[in-house]
Amino acid sequence: MFMEERHQAILKIVNESGRISIGNIQDQFNISVDSARRDLRILEEKGLLKRTHGGAIPLTQVGDIPPRVRDIQNISRGENYDQIAKQATTLVKENDIVYLTSGSVGFLMLKYLPRDFQYTLVVNSATLADQLKYWDNVNVYITGGKMRQNATTALVDSFATRFVQNMNFDISFITGAGLDAQFGFSNSTPEAASFQEAVITNSRKNVLLLPSNKVGYKAFVKVCDTPRFDILITDWEASEEHLAQIEETGVQVIVVDAPTNIKND
Repeated sequence: MFMEERHQAILKIVNESGRISIGNIQDQFNISVDSARRDLRILEEKGLLKRTHGGAIPLTQVGDIPPRVRDIQNISRGENYDQIAKQATTLVKENDIVYLTSGSVGFLMLKYLPRDFQYTLVVNSATLADQLKYWDNVNVYITGGKMRQNATTALVDSFATRFVQNMNFDISFITGAGLDAQFGFSNSTPEAASFQEAVITNSRKNVLLLPSNKVGYKAFVKVCDTPRFDILITDWEASEEHLAQIEETGVQVIVVDAPTNIKND
């Protein structure tokens, strides 16, 4: 099989299955690990897929937006999201003023956030606030503004942005559409980008929570430069090359481990 034919076959697997591992390529095409990695590097350079630590996944559209209807209260995401959420909550300290993202990982953090000491949460989601209404150990502030009528019920318009511009945070937990070492952190809409930039500006410590498929990715609208974050928490599938580039900008990178029930190829 010629290299071009192999590349087409790899792309077909990636697009149909949602991913491919280095091991899969070696076994299916009887090539060395170095050749498999070279194939993925070539295909990524052509803009046809995105490499991860152990293989590759399909590219996401630049303007990709989450579906309108999601059952956030019974959210079920991959183990990587859950592990990232769990790790993030270890950074919350007593009496902290905390901004908590309205993204999926923010809802998952509710399972692990401390319940044995006092702190304050600032949220921009009516659904998140509703989940917190019976927590005795937290003070909860909700940003104002127009509510998005989808599962996250987020508030990210100009009213919400002005609200957070008048606050200061000890720590903020941010998520979005992508982080590229050179381009910076980006998101899908200008409204979300403006809101997040205001939060980041007024936070002493900024923590970015991103699954591996969003590391090394550029979304529609830039939010801020990469060094504006103190910490990136991502998962075991993230590209080592992308993580090294991010670390060079001065960001501390925390890679969560895969649960023992997950086997890497």
